[in-house]
Amino acid sequence: MDKFASLTAFVAVVEQGSFAAAARDLGISRSQVNRQVIQLEDELGVQLLHRTTRSVSVTPAGDGYYKRARAIIEELGDADRDIQSQQIEPRGEIRLNAPQSFGVRHLGPALVEFLSLYPHISVQLALSDQFIDPVADGFDVTLRISEKRDNPSLIEHEIMEAHRVLCASPAFIKEYGRPNHPRDLADMPCLHYGNLPSGNSWRLEKGSEQVLVRVNGILCANNADVLNDAACGGLGIALLPKFIAINHLRAGQLLTVLDEYSAPAIYLSLVYAPSRHLSTRIRVFVKFIQEWFELSDF
Repeated sequence: MDKFASLTAFVAVVEQGSFAAAARDLGISRSQVNRQVIQLEDELGVQLLHRTTRSVSVTPAGDGYYKRARAIIEELGDADRDIQSQQIEPRGEIRLNAPQSFGVRHLGPALVEFLSLYPHISVQLALSDQFIDPVADGFDVTLRISEKRDNPSLIEHEIMEAHRVLCASPAFIKEYGRPNHPRDLADMPCLHYGNLPSGNSWRLEKGSEQVLVRVNGILCANNADVLNDAACGGLGIALLPKFIAINHLRAGQLLTVLDEYSAPAIYLSLVYAPSRHLSTRIRVFVKFIQEWFELSDF
């Protein structure tokens, strides 16, 4: 069995949705595609595709195998292009994941500039506030804003620190007063981010002092823009990335509180599998994003 040919046939069937379409895409017969996929299933001892007389669909096991097989094929394609062109001009597609609010507010202009500099590179962008594993979820690169994570199977390229601030509206502060210590937050309405690993517990630091306080309020959301709007509306105190709150802070619609305390640092990072670092398009993208954001006041 030609393993690479079988992988290519399997990936083509999944992406094209049928054996006939895969055969046309590959320029071989339908029976060859069917035989190659069957040989692959026989070797693995796993059914990769559900087949009926009308349709073909991927099995749960086949879906995971498809993502890994596609990555292998693309890596080989990258290697071929690197050797053939000596990387005079990077090309190919970058599948990119980024957080919703950061992507809308700040990533768009960066991508416009990047794509104008590298016209033979295309970007497929998916915005999501959920934690994404770039390998398991089929992305080349994930842009992440979080505390540092120790994952030896991934490269985490730190770009910059993303500062967070505790803030509330002037109307809220007039009604409830300013907290004097983080412990006061437990008795005040707060607005918290649903995707924090610590849940509704905020860890705040001042020098060697560390305080963990459980906060409560009428709104928990997994999007910081929603929390920012709620804080501006006087619903509570929010712990927000500065890049979200900056315009409202400058306009006086939000005021910071407990300025002498800070939350643990979170970082803007690019995360990708070690194998993707070999691709020139990924290298130039990482370098560009680092240069674009490293001077930002977040």
